[in-house]
Amino acid sequence: MSRTSRVRAVAPGIDRLGDDVVNFYLVHHSDGLLLVDAGLPAHLRQLRAHLATTGRTLSGIRAVLLTHTHPDHTGLVAPLHAAGAEIWTPRADAATLTDGPRSSLRHAKPERSMAPYLLRRPAALATPLHMALRGGFTAAPFPHARAFDGDHTFDTLPGRPRALTTPGHTPGSTTYVFPGHDAVFTGDALVTLDGMTGHHGPGTVCRAFTADSATALASLDRLAALPQRLVLPGHGAPSAKGLTTATREARARGIS
Repeated sequence: MSRTSRVRAVAPGIDRLGDDVVNFYLVHHSDGLLLVDAGLPAHLRQLRAHLATTGRTLSGIRAVLLTHTHPDHTGLVAPLHAAGAEIWTPRADAATLTDGPRSSLRHAKPERSMAPYLLRRPAALATPLHMALRGGFTAAPFPHARAFDGDHTFDTLPGRPRALTTPGHTPGSTTYVFPGHDAVFTGDALVTLDGMTGHHGPGTVCRAFTADSATALASLDRLAALPQRLVLPGHGAPSAKGLTTATREARARGIS
């Protein structure tokens, strides 16, 4: 599988950044820019170059909304905070930022070891290796995030985005909706690529990276009720099937 870095416009006012394994998103608003998730440390050059195409810099990003705090979603929080962005995290996942990325398995212990997946599919090693080679486990502890509890509306941020709790992948796993956009940012609560199993299509992340699979499946019910058409996941291509269809497919597949 290619690990090519790329930027694509996926909807009016929304750009998908990252590479073929990890996604994060830039949301344009007349009052400023927001990021949903923050990729890996190696994505900093890509983000800077993309902003420069419109004469912007990191300082133009008002805030970063983290869907959860696994290291492939938080890699750029330090430089973005230094440039002036607010970093927002679900409180239930905040300790991983405070303690550093190597603590993620302690604060959201997965249900299963990676070993069975690697034995069945040695190519699965490419996913954790991709994260490691791009600095995913090297970031310093970050104590400057602003934490929120449960469902939350960010009244002071451009577009007034809403956070909806969708736990299971991690205790604080969160989905974001921006009024006026026909898209929902699901993080790892609903993905279209599982690098450990090789599955493409709507699904939940396998137990090697999921803290509570029963809760993760229950969170699909909450996503299914959302009217947005476009699903923008943390991993895999966007899906225009809508939440009802995407969550039905994810439930049918279950968690590996």
